Order: sequence, then C-alpha cells, then structure tokens
Amino acid sequence: MPLVHISTAGQASPVFILTRNDVTGTVLIRTFVNLVTIIAALALSGVAAAQEHVSFATSDGGTVYADLYGKGDRGVVLAHGGRFNKESWEKQARTLAAAGFRVLAIDFRGYGQSRGPGQAEPLSAPLYLDVLAAVRYLRKSGAHTVAVVGGSMGGGAAGDASIASAPGEISRLVLLGASPDGPAEKLKAATLFIVARDDANEDGPRLPRIREQYEKAPQPKELIILEGSAHAQFLFQTDQADRVMREIVRFLSSP
Repeated sequence: MPLVHISTAGQASPVFILTRNDVTGTVLIRTFVNLVTIIAALALSGVAAAQEHVSFATSDGGTVYADLYGKGDRGVVLAHGGRFNKESWEKQARTLAAAGFRVLAIDFRGYGQSRGPGQAEPLSAPLYLDVLAAVRYLRKSGAHTVAVVGGSMGGGAAGDASIASAPGEISRLVLLGASPDGPAEKLKAATLFIVARDDANEDGPRLPRIREQYEKAPQPKELIILEGSAHAQFLFQTDQADRVMREIVRFLSSP
C-alpha cells in the first residue's frame, strides 16, 4: 500500500497520508507512530538522566555537593554567585555538555547540602578550596584539562583557586562580573573577563576594579565589556545570554 510522505516545516514529526482506505495499513501507521513516540520519550528520559549527583571532600574537612553533566576528558567547573546555587547553571551546563565538556556545577559551603568551615558567612569563607576540590574531583574522574567558570562570588573564588593551584591544574578561567580577590598577576590560567559596562553595587561600578585586575593578569587574557547593567549570572536573563554563552564555549574550546 503506497504512502505519501509530507514534510511540513514546524511539525515535530512527518505526516503520512493513506492513498486508499486500507484498515491494515491504518493499523501499521498507528503502530509506527506509537513506536516513534516511545523512542522519543526514551531519548528525552536519557537526556534527563544524564545529570548525576555527586559529593567530594575539601582539603579543610568540608563536603561539596555537585551536579555532573556530560562526558569527555575536558572538564568545566561552574561556580555560582551569592544569590544562586548549582541548579542555576543547568541550562549552561547542558550547553557545555552538548559541546563535549564534562561539567560539574557545585554548591558552595553553606548552600544546599554543602558544608565546611566558614559556611555561616560564605563571602569570607575559603570558597576557593571548594573550587579546587571540584577541579581535583574532575581530574580524578578522567578529565585531562579542567576550566572554571565563575560568577560574582564564584568568580572571585575561581580566581583565587587558580592562584592557589599547581601550575596546569586549572587550564582556563571565565570570570563573570568578577575578578580574583588575590593578586591577579599570580593567576595561572588563561582568563576571560566578561562584565556589563554599567554593572554596579553599593560601592559603585564594578568595571574599574575588573579592568585593573585584567591589566595585571598574565597573558593570555581577554576582556569583553557588554552594554547594560546585568551582573554576572544575571547576564543569562538578558538578550545577551546567547552571546555570553557563545563567548564562553569559544574560549573554553580554544587550543
């Protein structure tokens, strides 16, 4: 029994039309459609199941809980800002995983189930130890290189982790609306700074401090200044979100 296959733009699946009234053919078509639906559901469940929940110890006796996405030997740690948590990175983590990275989104001590010294006041706690623990977890899990993407508080911790790390332990840094709290000239990784021009807090614009730290950072380095005032991870809630993500993937994929 011949079928006509009509491919219509915007439809999730092709439409088949019977050229004559044939009950047997109709049953076959319904069976086929049901099979496609089942396969699609299994594929979607596989994507959802790709996330794994893990935990690991820090060097000062803490425990970090994290979400793991993707596979491969290129690792990326995602370090959240003070008003966010590990779940806030889900969309970006899945984008990076699709680009071939093994991604670990962490909760800092004092967030979620993560615990450690200083957790009651995260901004003054040694958060860089949480980042280093995540980097070392990925390396023990088979990652040949590990980069860190940090926003705001997480960006400062990422920078300080690079300063405290062994040479080559962290391959690249992306700092969103942030700079290291320690001396930028001691960074040990290629660094991409991304900041909105009018990003500010109660102390004033953040750009001058970030530019100062950028100037001190060793090569290779990049500074991208975006229009607007969105701070760090809030950039992903603006119309510049896609550009920010493209820049991150480009930088992390560079040889």
